[in-house]
Amino acid sequence: MTRAGDLCLSCAGARVTLATSSDDRHPADNIIDGNPDTFWTTTVRSVRIESSTSKEPVNFELRLERDLENTEGHLQYEEFTLPGVQVAHMRFVILSGFDHFVSVHRVSAEGDK
Repeated sequence: MTRAGDLCLSCAGARVTLATSSDDRHPADNIIDGNPDTFWTTTVRSVRIESSTSKEPVNFELRLERDLENTEGHLQYEEFTLPGVQVAHMRFVILSGFDHFVSVHRVSAEGDK
């Protein structure tokens, strides 16, 4: 296997297959475009990360569930480590928010391809 770098970029083949909350000016695809000036508008207080090793996006398993800190007007930066986890699909479930909206600027995953 070779080190592939950031596997959550659209140029690496990543796709957003479903987002149940978005703004037309700031769609969910923005979090995988590699551009730090674009983002996805949604709400986040609690997040759950699930993964699937199936060829299709089914049979997801819970990997972590966390409450994020309210940073009062500053960008949140969260890093989660999932050592030894193999995935074909990842699902990020926003469970609750602090306000009417927030933005997700980037999702990144490092690993072997």
